[in-house]
Amino acid sequence: LFRMKFLQLLPRKSGGLEMLFQAYFGQKQVPYMCLTTSTCLYSKKKKVNGYEHVDQEKYKSLVYSVTSFKTSSQTPATLSEEDNLLYGPADKHRSPVKNVETKAPKNYVPLINPNKRITLLDSGSNLPLKIGLQKNKMPSVTNILQQTMPPQQALYLEKWKQKMILNLGKDGFAEYSKNLFLQGSLFHTTLESLLLSEETPAKGQGEDAAVSGYLSSVQHILKDISEVKALESAVQHESLQYLGLVDCVAKYRGQLCVIDWKTSEKSKPSLQNTFDNPLQVAAYIGAINHDVNYNFQVSCGLIVVAYKNGSPAHPHFMDPDLCSQYWNKWLLRLEEYMERN
Repeated sequence: LFRMKFLQLLPRKSGGLEMLFQAYFGQKQVPYMCLTTSTCLYSKKKKVNGYEHVDQEKYKSLVYSVTSFKTSSQTPATLSEEDNLLYGPADKHRSPVKNVETKAPKNYVPLINPNKRITLLDSGSNLPLKIGLQKNKMPSVTNILQQTMPPQQALYLEKWKQKMILNLGKDGFAEYSKNLFLQGSLFHTTLESLLLSEETPAKGQGEDAAVSGYLSSVQHILKDISEVKALESAVQHESLQYLGLVDCVAKYRGQLCVIDWKTSEKSKPSLQNTFDNPLQVAAYIGAINHDVNYNFQVSCGLIVVAYKNGSPAHPHFMDPDLCSQYWNKWLLRLEEYMERN
């Protein structure tokens, strides 16, 4: 009975519970704790659910597919599959970077010289051409590329230089740069001797311990080189008026190439890692094809990056199409240089 009265008084007013205790216990002083609750009743109309009249059987499969899908199971692979279904497969050959070299050179000269006459050479002489570099007013390929270097590339090189100076000091960095130049020069000289003798050096063999690692690095490349036609030889483009010094012209796996030997302490597995070297090779190819001192034409290039620690060198082959692309970029850089000077 007490429980029934207790429940009946609860929803009325806040003093109901206190009156109940007083009526039950009388005047006795009994300690107790009051707990009051209140309820609110609303007379608003019940909202109508618009989905109650939807044909459940008709959309049963759709509802099931939505409710059974787990968003947490999405991975890069599944997202890629969804993109392929919606937009088709990605075009991997399209560069995401905006092409800034789309404009054509004002003074276009073809990479291959259509007017050059090829005559037969004396078969008794098998020595490669080695034409000395003559000082004249023509700018060199190296100088042109340095003065027209893109700002982003120049900034990268400057940051690298400042970092090296911070670690080595100015005098230390100067000594480091000097040693790099001497090692590169000695490496080219040693390679020239090897290619003239057509001998492949044994692993670790070399004239100096400073280049032994580089020689070991290019050992597998030298096996694919034959019919050397020029070594450390000067070239000049007679109509475009620039000159350069070619490292080597020889056949690489049966295709005649301008070969550029590079040394590096950092791995450069792709052609993009070589910065302006492809433009340099393309410039040499164009110069050879328009130089009367060379009784042949070249359409391919090869950049070989050798490593000081002896790890296998990376050969970056440039086919005729790729050489033509870099030739156009070289012509634009040459025009920029001529406009500045």
